[in-house]
Amino acid sequence: MAGLTKNTGKLSRFLLRRDRIRIPVWILSLAIITYTIALSFTDLYGSKADRQAIAETMLNPAMTAMVGQGYGLDNYTYGAMMAHQMLLFTAITVAIMSILLVTRHTRSDEEDGRIELIRSLPTGRLSNLFAALNVVFMTNFFMALLIGFGLAALDIESMDLEGSLLYGAALGAIGFFFTAITAVFAQLSENSRGVIGLSFFVLGIAYILRAIGDVSNETLSWISPLGWILGAEVYVNNYWWPILLTIGVSFILCILALYLNGIRDLGSGFLPAKPGKKHASVLLKSPLGLSFRLQRTGIIAWAIGMFVLGASYGSVLGDLDTFFEDIDMMKQMLAPVDGYSLTEQFITMLMSIMAMISTIPALMAQLKLMGEERKNRTEHLLSRAVSRTRLLSSSLIISILVSFVMLSLAALGLWSAGSVSINDGMDITVVYQAAIVYLPAMWVMIGLTAFLIGFLPQVSSWVWGYLIYSFIVVYLGNLIQFPEWMSSLSPFGHIPQIPIEDMNITAVTILTISAIGLMVLGFIGYRQRDIGG
Repeated sequence: MAGLTKNTGKLSRFLLRRDRIRIPVWILSLAIITYTIALSFTDLYGSKADRQAIAETMLNPAMTAMVGQGYGLDNYTYGAMMAHQMLLFTAITVAIMSILLVTRHTRSDEEDGRIELIRSLPTGRLSNLFAALNVVFMTNFFMALLIGFGLAALDIESMDLEGSLLYGAALGAIGFFFTAITAVFAQLSENSRGVIGLSFFVLGIAYILRAIGDVSNETLSWISPLGWILGAEVYVNNYWWPILLTIGVSFILCILALYLNGIRDLGSGFLPAKPGKKHASVLLKSPLGLSFRLQRTGIIAWAIGMFVLGASYGSVLGDLDTFFEDIDMMKQMLAPVDGYSLTEQFITMLMSIMAMISTIPALMAQLKLMGEERKNRTEHLLSRAVSRTRLLSSSLIISILVSFVMLSLAALGLWSAGSVSINDGMDITVVYQAAIVYLPAMWVMIGLTAFLIGFLPQVSSWVWGYLIYSFIVVYLGNLIQFPEWMSSLSPFGHIPQIPIEDMNITAVTILTISAIGLMVLGFIGYRQRDIGG
């Protein structure tokens, strides 16, 4: 074993040096956002009556599917509120961080030939994977400690040291799990795209299983690792055993990943890609066709996921009106607007969430161009009869089409399941209009990505931070009551909430023009800048 892991320590330090900026940014961002939200709860809900009022809104099936099953709702303390409303979404962000870091230091490095170079040095066969696991585990461990002790240091009522450490441990445990599962997929898939796709697929399935289980069948929730950490009931009962369960499963998966890494050939995977055709199809003979072919599997997977996500939310809409009929206070707080039902009010909130989730595959399709450039493949295409304008436009067209398809499928899934769960059915026109109005905001995100690719390619991935910011201020802003100007900084904050609000032609037009302007600037910058090679 010593020979298999030789110089793992030196490799770990090398990986830490490579991520000396990336890792601190992740950890500090997660910690600062967590502290800020915890403090904001004390300002927004100063009395017990205020907290109990918001607790009532958390009892409906739609909110249960979204943030998890409520606990401590009879005495909704600041701690219970923090864990119930924020733990799940923070855990998803931690999982994404772990997936990206592990993929970067395993299959991506293997694709780029770095692992082969490392293997030529006095290192063990398992050293690189072992080092990658060490680095990401340490990242999650320190993030858990920083958040845990930090929350306790805020000295907020009901947020004691044990509960705060359990909150941090839950985040660290889910980071451990997705570190391990990504390491396994890094042995199964032959490329980094497949690793990320499989890992995000597991994350999506985990969220959907937990959502369905929390609403209808608790057994399903315990199949999901996200359900495990929510079962800790942080700040209320403080169960540690779900965290130990998550960590135990993670270490089993790590052993499996190390075993698979030890028996496979470098550059290969246990799920080998199918051999290609001898002759390229007509579709493959154009940059547009090639770009689609490279992303075909991911686009199909996201399309299925968006439909299922919409259907999972639609399946619980039928219980909303029945739930609120028995709560007089909620009738006053959430009275129908202009004759619209409570279900239609919730559709507007759900559509904003699904629009931002639908933006993820659209941006991935656009950023694929930068990924190919970093791997020195773009210059090969440009050496042929392919212009830069044609290459960027191909990526842009696919990104725009993906945004439309994903949003449409999410709306269709919501309508199809909602029509079954609601006695009177749902009007597909209302649902589709509520969804499609978010397209200009999504196009602004795509245009911003094109602009960064053209002028600031080194920081093009920063667009993900802007999307996360948009999610926080648009979705959580209503919950935490952020200042209105914060929502105005996001394109999603300017979209009218149809059918509750009237169509704002001016705002939508300005967003569309802004998106086109950013795209045009992106083309100008891309044509003039140097291509990495």
